[in-house]
Amino acid sequence: MPRTLLPLAVLALLSLAVPLAAQADRDTYDADSRYKMDRDSLNERVRDADFASLPVQLGPRPFYLVEDMDASPLKRKLQACALNKAHYKPTHFSIGHRGAALQFPEHTQQSYEAAAKMGAGVIECDVTFTKDKQLVCRHSQCDLHTTTNILAVPELAAKCRQPFVPADELTGKPASAECCTSDITVAEFKSLSGKMDGFNPKAKTPEEYLQGTPAWRTDLYASQGTLMTHAESIQLIKKLGAQFTPELKSASVPMPYEGTYTQAMYAQQMIDEYKAAGINPRDIFAQSFDIADIRYWLKNEPKIGHQAVYLDDANTPAELPSAADLKALKAEGVKIVTPPLWALVKLDANNKIVPSDYARNAKSAGLDIITWSFERAGPLKNGGGWYYQTVNSALNNDGDMLEVLDVIARQVGVIGVFSDWPASVSFYANCMGLE
Repeated sequence: MPRTLLPLAVLALLSLAVPLAAQADRDTYDADSRYKMDRDSLNERVRDADFASLPVQLGPRPFYLVEDMDASPLKRKLQACALNKAHYKPTHFSIGHRGAALQFPEHTQQSYEAAAKMGAGVIECDVTFTKDKQLVCRHSQCDLHTTTNILAVPELAAKCRQPFVPADELTGKPASAECCTSDITVAEFKSLSGKMDGFNPKAKTPEEYLQGTPAWRTDLYASQGTLMTHAESIQLIKKLGAQFTPELKSASVPMPYEGTYTQAMYAQQMIDEYKAAGINPRDIFAQSFDIADIRYWLKNEPKIGHQAVYLDDANTPAELPSAADLKALKAEGVKIVTPPLWALVKLDANNKIVPSDYARNAKSAGLDIITWSFERAGPLKNGGGWYYQTVNSALNNDGDMLEVLDVIARQVGVIGVFSDWPASVSFYANCMGLE
């Protein structure tokens, strides 16, 4: 073992024994569109939480990433932090993307709990609805065939929009299925178990189809995945002492659903469940890719709408909004934009990672920025694929993702980062003093 790894590993183990420290809470925007921090509010909430005594558990991965970095001032700074920091605190800069989806089945109780234990101060529930119009946590309305065991439950598999079809070796057609939350009731949804997202395209049976976890993830923690309704996620995340960032998902059925359930009713129902739970509006960062949803909340739920998060679904740099577009968003009341990670960085003439034009335009427009999603691209040995498309040629090891994180944190100035493994972002935020 290299000498530098031993003290880091020891410190990682020691961090498991340190009590959870209270972390600042985000309040409303001031005139400069920045957040004020209400420490007393979060301290009180954390003291009342059953999980308040749990330590932040970073585990070995953040330290592995640091050691995998190329030699640089940033690497030395993070190494020094790892050696000298006594304990780590929860941070709002670290957002649990679907929980801790790198190793736990996404949008499950276990995934949310893992995210909180890793220091995520904000946790996401993607919100969709069931056949009986109840809200549940799923990334997509029609992903049950890849994220749950529904195909192994014959009576529920029979209700899927598209039942399982085996792979055809002669034509090369892959195995397929499509199962939606709108195909089943909330009670039936709750009877399922979550699994790691993935499928086997060569499958001949439903059982084989369900065995498709990417090699860079793991099934080690997938033996149980407790699915959650949106209301249940609110109670759990409140108990964990974190803030909320629900995303209203686009429906995969025609709206109005069954002729009566409109998009506005769907958007309002999500907010109403926070009201029913007594959640302070300043702790809710509602998200949507649909600007109509953001406008609805701004008009009808301004206490929540004023910090609603407008997600950008651009697939290439050419699809990103212009400087004028960003100023127009700001003018109509949008305060936070959330593009994919690649949108915020580019390479300069020396192949150095620097802030992108989009990043500069968003800041110039007075917009705050959150980004998605850290540690979702898999190993970076050959670049980072779609998530790092603007800087792929500068990446050749997993440690490089910390270089990207440093640029978007310190040069772009993002206020939060969605991560599939929140411990890595929590480590960086603690080392850099980001709350």
